[in-house]
Amino acid sequence: MTKRVQVRIEGMHCPGCARAIQEELRGLPGVHEVQIDFAGKRGTVTFDPQMVPLQRLLDTVGELGYSAFVEEEEEEERSSKEDGGFRGSEGALSQRVILSISGMHCAACAALIERVLKRSPGVREARVNFAAEKAQVVFDPRLTSVEQLLGVIRKAGYGASPERDPEEESQRRERTVRSLQRRFLWSLLLSLPLAYFMVLDFLPHLPGGAVLPPWMGLISLGFATPVQFFFGVPFYRGMWSSLRLRSFNMDSLIAIGTSVAYGYSLGSYLTHVLRHGTLLGVGGTKVPHLYFEVSAFLITFVLLGKWLEGKTRSKTSEAVQKLLSLQARTARVKRGDTFEDVPLEEVREGDVILVRPGEKIPVDGRVVRGYSAVDESLLTGESLPVEKKPGDLVIGATINRTGSFEFVATRVGKDTVLARIAQLVAEAQNSKAPIQALADRIAAVFVPVVLSVALVTFLVWYFLLGASLSFSLLAMVSVIVIACPCALGLATPTALMVGTGKGAEYGILIKGGEVLEKVGDIDLVVFDKTGTLTQGKPRVTEVVGLRRSGKEVLRIAATLEQSSEHPLAEAILEKAREEGVVLGEAEDFRAFPGKGIVGKIDREEYYLGNASFVAENTREKPQEEIVRRFEEEGKTVVLLSTAREVLGLLAVADALKAGAREAVQKLRNLGLLVYMVTGDTPRVARAIAREVGIEEDHVIAGVLPEDKAREVQKLQKNGHKVAFVGDGVNDAPALAVADLGIAVGQGADVALETGEIVLVWGDPQDVVTALELSRKTMGKIRQNLFFALFYNLLGIPIAAQVFSGLGLSLRPELAGLAMALSSVSVVTNSLLLRGFRPGKRDVFSRLAPVLMAAFFVFLFLSFARLSVAM
Repeated sequence: MTKRVQVRIEGMHCPGCARAIQEELRGLPGVHEVQIDFAGKRGTVTFDPQMVPLQRLLDTVGELGYSAFVEEEEEEERSSKEDGGFRGSEGALSQRVILSISGMHCAACAALIERVLKRSPGVREARVNFAAEKAQVVFDPRLTSVEQLLGVIRKAGYGASPERDPEEESQRRERTVRSLQRRFLWSLLLSLPLAYFMVLDFLPHLPGGAVLPPWMGLISLGFATPVQFFFGVPFYRGMWSSLRLRSFNMDSLIAIGTSVAYGYSLGSYLTHVLRHGTLLGVGGTKVPHLYFEVSAFLITFVLLGKWLEGKTRSKTSEAVQKLLSLQARTARVKRGDTFEDVPLEEVREGDVILVRPGEKIPVDGRVVRGYSAVDESLLTGESLPVEKKPGDLVIGATINRTGSFEFVATRVGKDTVLARIAQLVAEAQNSKAPIQALADRIAAVFVPVVLSVALVTFLVWYFLLGASLSFSLLAMVSVIVIACPCALGLATPTALMVGTGKGAEYGILIKGGEVLEKVGDIDLVVFDKTGTLTQGKPRVTEVVGLRRSGKEVLRIAATLEQSSEHPLAEAILEKAREEGVVLGEAEDFRAFPGKGIVGKIDREEYYLGNASFVAENTREKPQEEIVRRFEEEGKTVVLLSTAREVLGLLAVADALKAGAREAVQKLRNLGLLVYMVTGDTPRVARAIAREVGIEEDHVIAGVLPEDKAREVQKLQKNGHKVAFVGDGVNDAPALAVADLGIAVGQGADVALETGEIVLVWGDPQDVVTALELSRKTMGKIRQNLFFALFYNLLGIPIAAQVFSGLGLSLRPELAGLAMALSSVSVVTNSLLLRGFRPGKRDVFSRLAPVLMAAFFVFLFLSFARLSVAM
C-alpha cells in the first residue's frame, strides 16, 4: 500500500535546505517519491506506511533543524476505498488553524477561551487575540478536529467559525459595528426621558416640572426595563457563560452593577406601591430612592463605548485588507483558442493568462510570450518599471505598463507572494508580545478583585460609617462599573496590529510581538556585505592577461564557472556573453566554498579563486601589487592559474546600494554600533567600509558563510545584543543565532526569508525604519498599559467615595461613561502610530500621552463634581 502526504515545512531559508530535506527523506526505506517546494514551504511525500511510519518522516525533518506539520488535506494515493482514507500513524501530529471569534467583550473573555481550548484533548497550543478576534490553535488532528474546537468555543458562550476571507471578515466587523450603533441609539432614545427627569431636579421651572414628578417612577420603570432586559441581555448571557466556567469577565461587572441599581430601584418602587396603594408619587412629589436612570444610562454608555471601540478597532486591522485589495478581481485566461475573463478564484496553476497595458497582473507566473515593462514598486519600492521577456517571473498585483504579454500561472490563491505577505502580517497581528503576559495575569484576577473592592466599599460605608443603603449601594455599583479590563486587554494587541500594519506599508514585515521587544535591547548591528549593503550583482570591470591574453583568461574562467552557483560566477559569465566568448566544457569540477574552484579543460587543470587559494595550488606567487591596487579600490580579485603559473586575473566590483551610507549614519545616530562581515579580503572589506562609513576596526573580513554565525556569537559573548542584517540565503545560520534577525527580501522571495523582520524592498535604510517603528510600537504598548492601570487607580478611589469629604464623588452612570472612554482612548492612542513617518518626529504622538493623562484627570474631576451636584 502506498500513501501520499502533504506537509508544511518551516525554517527553510534557501533551495539548498529543500534539497537537503529531499535527499534525507529519499534515503529512508519505504519512501518512493519526495518533492520539496522551497517557494511554497511545502513538501509531498509518497511512502509505504508499513515500512516507514509517518511520524518517522516528520522526525527526520526535525532532526535536520526544520519543523514539519501535516497539512489539513491529506490523501491516499491508492487503496483509499479499501482502507477508508488516510489514517494517522503512531506519534504526534500537529495541525495549525486560525479561528474567528465573536462575542468577546474584554481580555478576561480571551483568557477564558484560551483556557477552555488548552483543556481540550489534543490541543498543544492556543492563543486568543482579543483585539483581532482570532484564536490560533495547534492541535493533534487524530484527537480533535476543527469542528470540535469550534464547539468548545461555542459551548463557552462565544461565536466561532473557521477563519474567514479578509473581505468577509471586514464585512462581519462592519455588521457588528452597525448593530452596536443601532442598539446604542435605541437605548439612548429610551434613556433620554430619564435624563430629563434628572434635569428637572435641578431646574423645576422647565416644562413639566410641576406635572411630571408623580409620574417619574412609573415612566422610568417603563423605559428602563427594556433597556435592562433587552439591550442588556448580552451582558447577562456573557456573565452566565463565564459563571458556568467558574470565571468572571466584563459582562459580569456590567450585569451585576446594573442589576443592583435596577433591583434596588424596583424594590423601592414596589415598597412605595404596597405602602401607599398607588403607582404614582404622593402629594405631587416623585417616588423616592429610585435610580432607574443609573442602570439605563450605564448600559447606554457601555454600548456607546463598545460602538466607538468597534469603529476604532476596525481601523487597526486594515493593513491585511489593504494588501489584498491590491489584487486584481479577474483574469483573462486562455480557454481553448480564446481568452475569457474569469474570477480570480477560478485561476489554476498552469493556466495561460493574457495581460494588457495598464492592467494588474492577477497571479504569479512566468512569461511565455510578449514583451513589456512592469511596475513592481509594490514589492521592490523602485518606481522604474522592470522589463519582462519570455522566461521572466511576474508577480501578482504588480501593474503592466506598456506591451501585452502572456504568462503561465505558477502560484495562485494563498500561494502568491502577495497572499503570503498578507498571511505574514495577519500572523504577526495575531501574535502576542511577551509584555502582554503581564496584562493577561492582571486580567485573570482583575474582575474578582474589583468585585471584592466593591463589596468592601459597601460594607464599610453601610456598616462602619453608617451611610444610607442607597448611598452605599451606589458607591458599590460605581466601583464595579468604572473598573473594566477592556482597556488592559486592548493595550498590547491594538498597538501591535497598527504597528505591524504600518510596517507592511513600508515593505517591512515584523513577525510578531516578541520581535518588537527584542529591538529595545539591541546595541549592535552587523551587516552582511553582499546583497545587503551592496547590490549583490557584481560586474567584471577589468580582465588582465599575464601568461595568456585577456580574452583567453575570460574564456577559461567562464568555462569553469558554468558549473558554479556563486554570485561571482554569474558576473564572469555575463562578461563572457557581452564579449561574445565561446565557452568550452570543464571536467572534474570541484568547488571550495569561500576560496575558489578547480576544473579541467582540454586535460589541463586550472585554479580560479582568491589569492590565498591560488597561492596554495600554484608554484608562482600571485601578482601582489596588482591585486593590492584593485582591492584598495574596493574590487574583488579572482586569479586564474595552472599548477605552474598565474595566467591572469579578473577584477569584480559590486556597487553599493543607494542609501547604504545614509543607513549606517542613521544607525550610529541612534547610538548603535555598526559592524560589517564579509568573505572578501581585508583590503576590499576596508575599502567598502570607508565608503559606507563603518569604522575599520568594526570590519570582519575573510569569513566563510558558515562562520558568520560564529562571529555573531563572539560579539554576543562580549556582552552585545546583536541584530544581524543579511540576505537570508547563505546568511541563515547568522540570522538564526543573532538576537534579532533582519532579512533583506528580494522581490518574489520576500515571504521565504528566515529573519524575524523582513525588508521587502531591500533598501538598507529600511533597517533604520524597522528599528524606529519597532521602538515606537513598543512605546505605544507601554503607554497603553500605563493608561489602563492609571484609569483604574484614579477612578476606583473616587468611585468608592474615598474623596467624598473633598467634594469628589462619582455616580454609576458617569463611572460607566468614564470606563467606556478609557477603552476608546487606548485604541485611539494606538491609532496614532498610523502617523509614523520614517526619520520624522511625530510631536503630537509624543505629546499625546501627557495630553490624554491630563484630559482624563480633568474628566474624572469634572464627573466627580457633577456627581456631587446630582
